[in-house]
Amino acid sequence: VQLVESGGGLVQAGGSLRLSCAASGRIISIHSWGWYRQAPGKERELVATITSGGSADYANSVEGRFTISRDNAKNTVYLQMNSLIPEDTAVYYCNAKLTFRQSDFLPRTGAYWGQGTQVTVSS
Repeated sequence: VQLVESGGGLVQAGGSLRLSCAASGRIISIHSWGWYRQAPGKERELVATITSGGSADYANSVEGRFTISRDNAKNTVYLQMNSLIPEDTAVYYCNAKLTFRQSDFLPRTGAYWGQGTQVTVSS
């Protein structure tokens, strides 16, 4: 199983970015997705989550500015980030709780992380 993120970059305050995270491998089902972020010197924090049914939840700091969505057919999750502020600067990671088929064809469920993508918001 591999999670690959894209879409990070440098943006001015007030701007927007859209992050993507695509899962690949012998995936049977993705139960939930999460976006996390880690700023320098700080612990990793939860930004947003979305269930298999599409129910989303957000950290208070991003509520109303960020939107998480998923494309089940593409095994992909997105994070639309609007009205960005310098405090949003961090490495953003996606996380997926999923079930995949192992080499012996038995199913296995676990949580997997992407490699991270840098988001920098300048003032």
